[in-house]
Amino acid sequence: MATDLGELMVPYMPTIRVPRTGDRVFKSECAFSYDTPESDGGLYVCMNTFLGFGREHVERHYRKTGQSIYLHLKRTVKEKATHAAGGAAPRRRNGKVFLDIELNRDFNGDDYDYDDEAKLVIFPQHFEIRLPNIEELPALVTIACDAMLNAPSPYRKPEPLPWDDEIQVSKHARGLQQLDNGVLIPPRGWKCSRCDLRENLWLNLTDGAVLCGKWFFDGTGGNGHALEHYRETSYPLAVKLDAISPDGADVYSFDEEEAVLDPCLAEHLAHFGIDVLQKKKPETGRMTNGLPAHPGEWELIQESGHKLKAVFGSGYTGIKNLGSSGYLGTTIQVLFSIPEFQRAYVGNLQRIYDYSPLDPTKDFGTQMAKLGHGLLSGQYSKPPVKAELIEQVVKEEHKALERPQQTGISPRMLKALVGMGHPEFSSNRQQDALEFLRHLIGMVERSSGSFENPSDVFRFLVEERVQCCQSRKVRYTQRVDYIMQLPVPIEAATNREELLEYEAKRREAEENMTPPPLPVRAKVPFAACLQAFNEPENVPDFWSSALQAKSAGVKTFRFASFPDYMVVQMKKFTFGVDWIPKKLDVSVEMPDFLDLSRLRATGLQAGEEELPDLAPPIVNSQDPRGNPSTFSDYPEIDESSVAQLAEMGFPLEACRKAVYYTGNMGAEMAFSWILAHMEEPGFAEPLPVPGFAEAAPSAHQLPSFLGGAPPEESVAILTCMGFARKLSIQALQATNNNLERALDWIFTHPEGEEESQGPFEAAEEEPTEDDTFSNGFAFSSTRGLSSSPPSQDQLPPPPRVKDGPGRYELFAFISHIGTSTMSGHYVCHIKKEGRWVIYNDHKVCLSERPPKDLGYIYFYHRLSCS
Repeated sequence: MATDLGELMVPYMPTIRVPRTGDRVFKSECAFSYDTPESDGGLYVCMNTFLGFGREHVERHYRKTGQSIYLHLKRTVKEKATHAAGGAAPRRRNGKVFLDIELNRDFNGDDYDYDDEAKLVIFPQHFEIRLPNIEELPALVTIACDAMLNAPSPYRKPEPLPWDDEIQVSKHARGLQQLDNGVLIPPRGWKCSRCDLRENLWLNLTDGAVLCGKWFFDGTGGNGHALEHYRETSYPLAVKLDAISPDGADVYSFDEEEAVLDPCLAEHLAHFGIDVLQKKKPETGRMTNGLPAHPGEWELIQESGHKLKAVFGSGYTGIKNLGSSGYLGTTIQVLFSIPEFQRAYVGNLQRIYDYSPLDPTKDFGTQMAKLGHGLLSGQYSKPPVKAELIEQVVKEEHKALERPQQTGISPRMLKALVGMGHPEFSSNRQQDALEFLRHLIGMVERSSGSFENPSDVFRFLVEERVQCCQSRKVRYTQRVDYIMQLPVPIEAATNREELLEYEAKRREAEENMTPPPLPVRAKVPFAACLQAFNEPENVPDFWSSALQAKSAGVKTFRFASFPDYMVVQMKKFTFGVDWIPKKLDVSVEMPDFLDLSRLRATGLQAGEEELPDLAPPIVNSQDPRGNPSTFSDYPEIDESSVAQLAEMGFPLEACRKAVYYTGNMGAEMAFSWILAHMEEPGFAEPLPVPGFAEAAPSAHQLPSFLGGAPPEESVAILTCMGFARKLSIQALQATNNNLERALDWIFTHPEGEEESQGPFEAAEEEPTEDDTFSNGFAFSSTRGLSSSPPSQDQLPPPPRVKDGPGRYELFAFISHIGTSTMSGHYVCHIKKEGRWVIYNDHKVCLSERPPKDLGYIYFYHRLSCS
């Protein structure tokens, strides 16, 4: 038999690989479904790609790749048998075969036992070889099987390699002297105290000086003022400001000339008012992730005081909390309650799966389709059978019987994909659900291509009216947005006297060191929030084109179009001076029906005079000749807005352009500019400086996105890989000469692109009756590059938006429990089939009293005209 098996395996030996360091082995979940080794058909793991497949999907992978050998894993879960005396029988199992396996439930407790089985399966014959079978199988096959069974979880962060240099603790850390000079560092808006640079800034941990780092060979970095400061003062340690997070920060020792560890970093930062490290919350459980901001908030939002009835079936599948991942689960639940998202991903499921790449775990469309199918199919939300309920009652005689619950699905694969490369969403910390929604919409936009883009239902145009207070002239512009952000004016609270009384008692308790009084929650009418949204706001650093100088300016907002679905965020969070996002303890009774018709934009009115269409001078810390700019000739870019955008992960130069091209009118407007232009070539190119175009640049001097030739050495590298020269140049031009991104571009554009193609190609379809195009979309990546405006045929098509009546009905809302976006828990309520349903991680129940006044993000759908 040994000879027979050896001969049988010979044709397949070249396709069998042994997992190496860095290889991810998906032995706990199917790439296309939520099948696991516990599922009826078990899980098939490809012995070449190490991808896992359920019984329904393994045949597709075999047909697509020709890979025939799979490691089949099956786990059988069963309750322990009990003796008449009531004791549990001794555990009997085949040994723990699957190490580091991560499933939806933990069956390693006292009440359950399990048997693991592994075997090789050869396709298409479905020939099975049970394992272990050391004597009969070739050594390579046995080694590969053992390595796969013992491989760590693919979602675990890799351990540092043994040859990596470990960062050492600085000799200055524990005895560092800090000057008591009263310096406090704000959470944003930093600049070098010597040259006004806004990037690559370092905080000296002795005196609190904020200075720029060294100049890098590629032209980035700073002017080395942090090092100069050390040479003048001998203050040894500095921390990089934009790298400070609850997980730590980058610390550099000028004396030791290397990156170092500072075990006292939290205390050193707190000296300058930065408490983000000290206030890091434990991540072991929801209850410890920040206490509720108000007694009863936890119970009210989760409806803990009610006997809720669990519901099962299609659309009622829960999402397992992966550890502070409620922001993801609640957002996904709401999105897949929208028909357009259901149709785009679940309705096109087979097409998406059939055309998925060889590694579907890295394909956004595939993973969204997988998650949508998991939520809507009902396969993972089945009620317990009657016999199970009777057995549970008998078993739990001495305990309080809990209502039956489903286990939910575990979106590890999607979370790993959407968080890839993102400093926050790749972590296990709690995040802001609104930021994640924006991040997810961006990924949907980029992945949709020429196919249906479900995020179109959120897109609308905002008309911004800016008026120069001195000349009284106005400018009307339009920008794309997806979310209506409503301020919450605490001063408009209807229980103002009660709040003042509570505040007086609280201060008295602090002075007398007595227990504080019970908190009082502010009650703000929704009408007051809408009024605050309508009121004009000041424009900081407004540059008036009529005066050719800075002036006072005000701006107001109106809707140039109304989307099919209106997302409303209540701006309950704000940054404190300690860098921690804080939540207002406020109740706003949100209406079930919302009419925004009176906020419809009107455009230029009779008697209004427009501001001249002139761009302000551009700020640059160094001119192209290498001389520092004087800054006196230029209005400053709002660097606080730049910093907010850069914190979201966008390239710094793109953030600068966004703020500049939107006239310093705030981070929200600049963010919309980024969403509209992020797919354009040259998105991250630096701002050009006018006045230095006397000599016409050659093709090699032009930026790549203007048609300049990429570096010849980069072209040579790609052509040596076998790619055509024309395709290589096109890829480099499209990715700002980034080799890694150019390779990705080539793989996604194997035929290249026609010269006429652009980032707005998907928007060039003929509009339907329900579609409206803005004629006044004001933003173009070419603004500021030429003294003459481009012709109409050179302008990119405006963004495609849907329009209709501004009357809406509430159908879902997401609530946050806790005092900060960095901690707490998220729950969502969705109205389905005329009844409200609460989604609390994997628990899905009918809602008895939805807390509409305590929500954070509200979702409205347009009312029909009938």
